[in-house]
Amino acid sequence: MENIAENLRQVRQNIAESAIKAGRSPDDVKLIAVTKTVSIERIEAAIHAGVTAIGENRVQEFLPKYEALAEKYPHVEWHFIGHLQRNKVKFIIDKVDMIHSVHSVALAEEINKYSKKQNCNTNVLLEMSLVHEANKVGFSMDGIVTNVKNIFLLSNVRFKGFMCVPPFVRDAELQRKNFEKLRDLRLDIMNGMSYHTSPQTTDFAQYFSDKDDFELSMGMSGDYQIAVETGATMVRIGSDLFGRR
Repeated sequence: MENIAENLRQVRQNIAESAIKAGRSPDDVKLIAVTKTVSIERIEAAIHAGVTAIGENRVQEFLPKYEALAEKYPHVEWHFIGHLQRNKVKFIIDKVDMIHSVHSVALAEEINKYSKKQNCNTNVLLEMSLVHEANKVGFSMDGIVTNVKNIFLLSNVRFKGFMCVPPFVRDAELQRKNFEKLRDLRLDIMNGMSYHTSPQTTDFAQYFSDKDDFELSMGMSGDYQIAVETGATMVRIGSDLFGRR
């Protein structure tokens, strides 16, 4: 398992260099280890190497891993980052620290319903669709302020920011532009402005005690350094940490 520790060291070094290049602190970026298809043994090796946040894509994989590791490593956060069906919400709602992939108001309402039943609050990120792709889920940029307002009204859901899974592109500058869209949307929201809608304005800043509370989950193994330079507060790293599946 030595390669996991070395891979983690290299990823952290890359994050630090990218953050400093952008005039940011490396401490402002959370590394989430993506454990899709990764064995419990290798996840445990990553935790021993210093990983403190796990990201899972599938409920059926999340549950046995959580049961095996959560009590043993209470300091580790659990993030759900994959597509979440409404009928699967009830299985994870009292176990996750954050759900990154809230792609509709209806899903947010389902999360709220089960959070109420479990007497807990659930942190969520809204999954944004940055470009038009067939069969791609997520909120569009147009009218997002209205959707954010609706989610703020939910009593047991805590809106914490945005997540994106942009299309794979080989052109680094094109990917940078994709990430900049989300960064600029964050700035508009924090400044109480609507995005591509006018004259509606809303003071969302009142919901955040500090602008650092507003998360941007963007960047994976192929592009996380660009994402950090562009303002990511969370990067989701799988293959660069665990190797190619």
